[in-house]
Amino acid sequence: MATYLRKPVDFLKIFAIYFIFLCCSCYGSVDDSFTEELYIKSLERGHVLNHFQFTTLWNSSISDENTFKNYRYFPKALGDVLATYKVQELHLSQSQGQWDYEHWGYQPEDAPPGVELWVWFQPQASNLDQVWAELVNALSGLFCASLNFMDSKATVSPRWSFRPMGLASEYYSFDSRLMRYSALPREIVCTENLTPWEKLLPCETQAGLASLFNGVKMYDSSFHSLGLHVRPVCQDGDCTKEGIELKQTLSVVFNPVNNNRGNIQDHQNWSLKSMFDRSLHKTCPVAKFSKLYVDSTLHPRPKMLLTPEPDEVLNTRRGGDKRVYAVYDLRQHTRDSVPFNLQASYNSRVQYQDVTPPPLYAQRFVTGYGLEKGGISCILYNNLDTNLTVIYMETIPWYLRVYFSSVHIEAYGVTIKPYKTQFNPGKDRKLPHQLEVVFRLRPLSVTKISFEFDRAFLKWTEYPPDANHGFYVNSAVISTMLPSGQQYTAVPQNGSTFSDSLKDETIQFFLRLHTESLLVSLPTPDFSMPYNVICLACTVVAIAFGSLHNLTTRSFRAVDPSKMKKGLIDKLKNLLKWKKAEEVKDNEEKDEKKDTEDDTDSPNVGENTGTAARKRAKAPSDSSEEKS
Repeated sequence: MATYLRKPVDFLKIFAIYFIFLCCSCYGSVDDSFTEELYIKSLERGHVLNHFQFTTLWNSSISDENTFKNYRYFPKALGDVLATYKVQELHLSQSQGQWDYEHWGYQPEDAPPGVELWVWFQPQASNLDQVWAELVNALSGLFCASLNFMDSKATVSPRWSFRPMGLASEYYSFDSRLMRYSALPREIVCTENLTPWEKLLPCETQAGLASLFNGVKMYDSSFHSLGLHVRPVCQDGDCTKEGIELKQTLSVVFNPVNNNRGNIQDHQNWSLKSMFDRSLHKTCPVAKFSKLYVDSTLHPRPKMLLTPEPDEVLNTRRGGDKRVYAVYDLRQHTRDSVPFNLQASYNSRVQYQDVTPPPLYAQRFVTGYGLEKGGISCILYNNLDTNLTVIYMETIPWYLRVYFSSVHIEAYGVTIKPYKTQFNPGKDRKLPHQLEVVFRLRPLSVTKISFEFDRAFLKWTEYPPDANHGFYVNSAVISTMLPSGQQYTAVPQNGSTFSDSLKDETIQFFLRLHTESLLVSLPTPDFSMPYNVICLACTVVAIAFGSLHNLTTRSFRAVDPSKMKKGLIDKLKNLLKWKKAEEVKDNEEKDEKKDTEDDTDSPNVGENTGTAARKRAKAPSDSSEEKS
């Protein structure tokens, strides 16, 4: 009877086919797009702003549990964090330097010095304090920043200043219990923060505008800021389709005047090569479009000449403010693998003169003297000819004990009564002080808001290593609605890309700006005195302990010196004594020998002495004979 062998089933091939089919089906179910843009603007006094914006739109609901299972362009590392901690909106900024509102206007994405994070959680999230603590630790590892220091001592829940920027119901927007805000003004931003931020891009730094990033050049600039913003948005006008928007921004301000000094003195000529030390070779293949915008409003032709010529020149008007943009389609300019290096040349020198200030800006500083009491004052400048309602928010550390009764608002000596006031007093080592005030600025006015505080005494373990450097206070946050688009460069709230701002026809513009972060000195002990005391006390204790230890542990007993076993030290002592005895014996023998030699020479000395005496006795007789 013949037997037939069955061919074994290749389970590996079946699994591979099934895996490919599953991936293809998942890939087809994910619908998202990616765009990259670069906005360049010549600022006053020779500075140049470079604002990169990378936008990812994902046609999915952020509240759907099945959304963060299949990924295409959206980074999985960030998606897992959003899904785990039920995040509705997330806004993170990491900045180094101070933005000069008075001379540079407004930022495309406003950010304070240091690190700022504010998050809106989904309504179904529970135990938010614990979720917030876990979220900041996860983001700290993801972005290589010290966000884990955003604990309860540095976290607040603002009521009016930070409303949701994306899709949200009216009831949800007013529930500030779902919101957390914190800032670290002392955090330093460097390349270790830029690297994880770059890895969230679909092409990273291998292609596209991100290939221009050069850490050496960027972190040698006057100002730089990294931003990451996640929010739910509407995909159509009727908002029947919800989506997720991830916007990554990077702003860098260079000063070409200093770089060109010595070559073309006082000229602000710039190029991509001179600013980033690199040229653009290719765009990101997955980008829907890659465009570059040059704002030539302050320096139109022929004051500023661009090389190569732009593909399009747009003359727009935004909120009554005229704008001129030179637009470049980077995909066309890099099509033949030719390096793209945009150059701008000016036909005149930089004019260091008074500039047109923005409609609203502020200056903040510390008042008082000594280390017991102090105060904080902020001056707000309204350059518009209309009233302006603002929301002013302060977050003060617990060790500066604020007096709410000292809050005072005045303009030209006239006291201004606020519309609304929200003050949450702090608790020592638990909660910071939070102040939110809503008031109105008069047309063309200068308004001052101030308050006083007491400096607390800290425990010696609570001081940082550089205690005499001072303690940082968060920037104040000012929010308002501008009736004019003068010097306003941010993307509209109902838009996603920078191209949406070119066709913005709104008449009001939401503005949020941050003031300077402050440095306050606290009563600081002399940390060298404890060190000296510790050294002296340890020395005394060591001496006393050594003596007591010898007296209490050493046993005394009678020993015959002749029977004691001599050690190395005793042998050395005996050797030295023997050598010394030999030297003494040799000296005595020499002295005795010398004495014997003196004794043998003594008779001759006597004879000589007698002869001399006889001669002296004979000499007078001879003289007497001569006289006779």
